[in-house]
Amino acid sequence: MPIIEVEHLTKEYRLGAMHGLKQTLLNTAARLTGKKVEERPLFKALDDISFSIEQSEVVGIIGHNGAGKSTLLKILAKISTPTHGSTSVNGRIAPLIEVGGGFVPDFTGRENVYLNGAILGMSRREIDKKFDEIVDFAEMAEFIDTPVKRYSSGMQVKLAFAVATSVESEILIVDEVLAVGDIAFQRKCYDRIEGFVRHSDRTVLLVSHNLRQVERLCTRAIMLNHGTISMDGAPTPVCNEFFDQSNKKIASTRSNTSGRYESSPEFDLLAISLLDGEATTDHIESFGDVTIEVRFMVKSVLHDLNFTLGIHTTDLFFIGVTGSEKQLLVSELHPGEHMVRCRLHNVPLAQGTYAIHFGVETGSSNSPLFRGDNLFALQVTAPRDSQSTASERFGVIALMADWMPPKSLDTTAS
Repeated sequence: MPIIEVEHLTKEYRLGAMHGLKQTLLNTAARLTGKKVEERPLFKALDDISFSIEQSEVVGIIGHNGAGKSTLLKILAKISTPTHGSTSVNGRIAPLIEVGGGFVPDFTGRENVYLNGAILGMSRREIDKKFDEIVDFAEMAEFIDTPVKRYSSGMQVKLAFAVATSVESEILIVDEVLAVGDIAFQRKCYDRIEGFVRHSDRTVLLVSHNLRQVERLCTRAIMLNHGTISMDGAPTPVCNEFFDQSNKKIASTRSNTSGRYESSPEFDLLAISLLDGEATTDHIESFGDVTIEVRFMVKSVLHDLNFTLGIHTTDLFFIGVTGSEKQLLVSELHPGEHMVRCRLHNVPLAQGTYAIHFGVETGSSNSPLFRGDNLFALQVTAPRDSQSTASERFGVIALMADWMPPKSLDTTAS
């Protein structure tokens, strides 16, 4: 029997601002007298979705902002009620959905531990037994008798996560709150969730925008799109599909020089182009060559210029940057329109969408004239004469390798 079962679940919200009591009474009176009341349109946060989850599954819920992920978890945690359909949950739930959710600001951390533990179904004896473990995990011994209203959001997350994961519940629900804590604490949280995955029968529902963490932690992934389930299955293909959709959206909406940049009054970026020979293109093959052409306007005489060109992921993880100072000496540029080209050889990128960085510095002190990121979307495809494999979908660097046949190391064999 599934531990969670969702059947034809729909959740609707009415768009627009909420009415006050006076307006609500006036609208009700108007309806009773037969008058027409203008209704704002309904928005379906969830639209007739159905699925089931077995005990001990670790399920990642992914999707764009507004896809319905948090709405789904709130309904499963009984924080919200569905408009239509039903949910069945067979077990105690420990929800960690909002930063500081359930905390009373004027209570101390100690008092909130007991309050939250009681809300989650723990007895006072259970809380007494686990109190020191909760405080130690949250790294809050110094502040446990301080009112929560003086905590940072990260401190609240630490304490809330420590309490929620200490409950002997069958189901743990985590909604993106781990991104608020510091890196070291996030590592502890992921280690604890991995412990649940490997050493317990606890069912975990995890909403996260970190797709690689979903792949690593989860045994299954569900992708939501505008309130519907667009894909449900093993984490890697589901995450790759979402990643591909996101990259296509980025590539289709980004135009030349539409990224973020800072520029001095003496310099204007005009356009960036990718060239295959002399023809413009928007993609290259793994281990292919590409020329990047940058057109710009100079408004006053500039001296001792150094150009930088880089490639980064669409979320600004830099893969590599090259500078012109060792190959190109630009001692002076006069006002007017100019162009510079950079040829990249054997670009070892895995398939995916990346972006171009461009920068200009001047003088011996390398004073910045221009710096821009996400200036052009670069699509990398597999070579025409190769068949892409699942392993090539991991990472951002395409590794060149020669594999040799297995060799027996059994010295006893005749």
